[in-house]
Amino acid sequence: MEGLTIGGVTPLSPLDYPDALAAVIYCPGDPWGCPFSHARPEAGGAFDPAAVLSWLESRRGQVDAVLFSGGEPALLAGMAETLAAARDLGFLTGIHTTGLFPEALASVLPACDWVGLAVMAPRAAYERLTGDAGSGAAVFASLDMLLRGAIPFEIRTTWHPGLLDEAGLAVLAGELATAGAIRWSLQIFHPGPAPEGGDIPPPAFPARLVSRLQAAAPRLTIDVRT
Repeated sequence: MEGLTIGGVTPLSPLDYPDALAAVIYCPGDPWGCPFSHARPEAGGAFDPAAVLSWLESRRGQVDAVLFSGGEPALLAGMAETLAAARDLGFLTGIHTTGLFPEALASVLPACDWVGLAVMAPRAAYERLTGDAGSGAAVFASLDMLLRGAIPFEIRTTWHPGLLDEAGLAVLAGELATAGAIRWSLQIFHPGPAPEGGDIPPPAFPARLVSRLQAAAPRLTIDVRT
């Protein structure tokens, strides 16, 4: 995308948007420097809505949806207008969000057809992971907003065993169920390419842990992904 400095793009993805082929645009910046993140674009990139829309024009007829991923798309100036313009081009629209900024999320929701909300830890553990005393409350406020709204969304957690133990993950399961969630997508952290080259195989999610999580939240449907 000439003239557009962003974290990157995936021109065609069958996996990132429910039941649709999507173009994924990775936005600049990382509000937390989050150790869980699979996509951590460098801060300081530029988000140019005109360049984004020009590129999306070239994807018409090839993909059904456009998804803005993190960084934190909800924070970027012009994001609501860009989502609305993408919808006018005929695309389904969506964002991945950390949920850390509920007011910013609320400002873009009217232009979204789908939202992926990353909930990384129980409420009380967020400060330890993010360094922000209010981050847990903010994320659960965003969750409550989505639960009360009409926009389809997914709650997704990437579990890093070195940062959150099994007991903490079980606490999170219970908190999600108490909040009113009915479905939870869960995957284990994948470290990515090995230093010497090649991919490290993704670790297997412990089957006994799935049973433990289900016991902690029996009404919550848990989708474990590799």
